[in-house]
Amino acid sequence: MKMSMYQASVPVFIRSLNNLDRILDKGAAYATSKKIAPSVLVGDRLFPDMYTLVQQVQIATDISRIGVSRLAGVKPPSFEDNETTFEQLQNRIRRAIAYLETIAPEQVDGSEDKSVTYNFQGNSITLLGIEYLQKSVLPVFFFHVTTAYNILRHNGVEIGKKDYLGLI
Repeated sequence: MKMSMYQASVPVFIRSLNNLDRILDKGAAYATSKKIAPSVLVGDRLFPDMYTLVQQVQIATDISRIGVSRLAGVKPPSFEDNETTFEQLQNRIRRAIAYLETIAPEQVDGSEDKSVTYNFQGNSITLLGIEYLQKSVLPVFFFHVTTAYNILRHNGVEIGKKDYLGLI
């Protein structure tokens, strides 16, 4: 059976965003149990020149939402980047999931041969849909989900591969 563009994108994003939501639950619980101000964790980063946990979650929700929208040929909803708490980040994730759930397979399937043009670091790039998904959207998404996980793990939150992957 051949995997469709929809199958390679929307369910993958929804699953990983749900896992990220549960990881943030553990981060919030950890902050409470260790009497750490939640703002310390959501504002933390792995290195001074890297993005904060807040920004990692924002980018993960943006790339999944915008990437799928480009493949589907629809305009994505705009999200303000104003989250400062675990709860607000989780609400953002849930809004992204709710949006992705509105995308039907037929909107994305067949987009593998469609040209997608986007800006990356000041450069205009045009790729076929399959290349866009494989070379940009999926790697960028997983980079930021993984980095969000790593920020919390680095701070002592007891999470592991099972949390990252979710139920298999």
